[in-house]
Amino acid sequence: MTEDDGPQRVKQWTLPDKYLPSVPVRDLPEPLGLRKITGASVIILATAIGSGETVLWPYITSQVGFVFLWAAVVGFGMQFFLNMEIERYTLATGESAITGFARHWKPWWWLFIIFALFQNFWPGWATGAATTLGFTLGAEDFPVVPVTLAALVAIGITLTLSPVVYQYVEKIQFVLVALIMLFVVVAIPVGTTADAWGAVFTEGIGDIGFPIGEANLSIALLLGALAFAGAGGANNLVQSNYIRDKGLGMGQHIPKIVSPITGHEEAKPSLGYTFPLDEENMRRWRGWWKVANREQFITFFVIGVVSLVVLSVLAYSTVGVGRADQEDLEFLFLEGQILQDSVAPWFGTAFWAAATLALFSTNLGIIDYTSRLIADQLKIHAAKDSSFWTESKIYVGAVWLMIVVGSIILLSGVDQPFVLVVISSSIAGVQMFIYSGLLIMLNRRALPRQLRISGVRLAVIAAAFLFFGFLSVMLVIDNF
Repeated sequence: MTEDDGPQRVKQWTLPDKYLPSVPVRDLPEPLGLRKITGASVIILATAIGSGETVLWPYITSQVGFVFLWAAVVGFGMQFFLNMEIERYTLATGESAITGFARHWKPWWWLFIIFALFQNFWPGWATGAATTLGFTLGAEDFPVVPVTLAALVAIGITLTLSPVVYQYVEKIQFVLVALIMLFVVVAIPVGTTADAWGAVFTEGIGDIGFPIGEANLSIALLLGALAFAGAGGANNLVQSNYIRDKGLGMGQHIPKIVSPITGHEEAKPSLGYTFPLDEENMRRWRGWWKVANREQFITFFVIGVVSLVVLSVLAYSTVGVGRADQEDLEFLFLEGQILQDSVAPWFGTAFWAAATLALFSTNLGIIDYTSRLIADQLKIHAAKDSSFWTESKIYVGAVWLMIVVGSIILLSGVDQPFVLVVISSSIAGVQMFIYSGLLIMLNRRALPRQLRISGVRLAVIAAAFLFFGFLSVMLVIDNF
């Protein structure tokens, strides 16, 4: 993939062009400071907070205590490295990781669309948000399904009318995450106990385990919790799309998704570029790689792990172990009631309100990222020559497809949020097994030696491949 310049080091490289066109050469833009790129990970963080942190890990804690909490930290750590390998390819080329996969084997583009749809058609987070909103308002017969449908339509309108979709989604998620973090900070002194924090160290460090076979903890639930200790599934892959819309690396050269109604569309597919491997561009590359790692580590890993641990300790401090019911979000209701009785009525209500914001922010992020993935790949592979079907138009169509199918699922009677979340998260875990291996192939074969994955990062991604592979096999065995 490279061309030598005599005795000097490699100066130029190309991307595989068997299934997609070759790409032109452009200089890598100057790296930006941390403050200017902060937010590139906030959307994926918002999705993480509303899935594993709010629902699955507090529930697991309510069943077995902290013996499995180590896996949440490991899961977050693996996803940090996975996200950075997804970012590596996009920083260097401007293309999404899925486009990179498709350069090596064309069917990957439509297979990952199918994976994403099967993971995210299930509107478990919107249903959960409506359920916890009912808790917040104290309504015994709260109309969960109608409110969920209204929330889905509101998300659709917001995404359809945003002039530059990424900017509006980032601003909304910033506000929602800030409100959730405010609750987390207040919860530490107000709602958690010293005994619970002590148990984090005695059980979470001194008595770790893998609770396969425990009552109420299926393989699907454990795999899903590990996938959603962080964002999970196809969401991690769309980190490519987020950072290029934020303007990181070669992503500055790629068109952004805008509203077909209020924005200015570009019909160009999101194929990328390479850059000369000269001293100046390599300086810029090192700058981008450093600042992207810092932003992802602080925004995604640190804040994500802290919120997961605090919300799990809060569940342990209130619900305890062995009192929650797996069939619905009863453990969240019970947790809020105990907080109302033991702390103050307002704090229990604030807990339910924070859960509502977390679950709603997750569903917003899910509809956005799934539609981004679909639009990116359909424009590149199926509508590359169309001047009418821009990536923005395809994006809006995918948004409303998600909303319509999710509404049909709800109206058909499948409306238990916990079940829907477990279905989605277990599918996400299988995807992570697949693309962990693909990322090793992509960043070893498509990128030149100076840019490719190696060392500790290669070992971590290989471990993630084996880890999620083992759990995926266990999921198949458990079901058949």
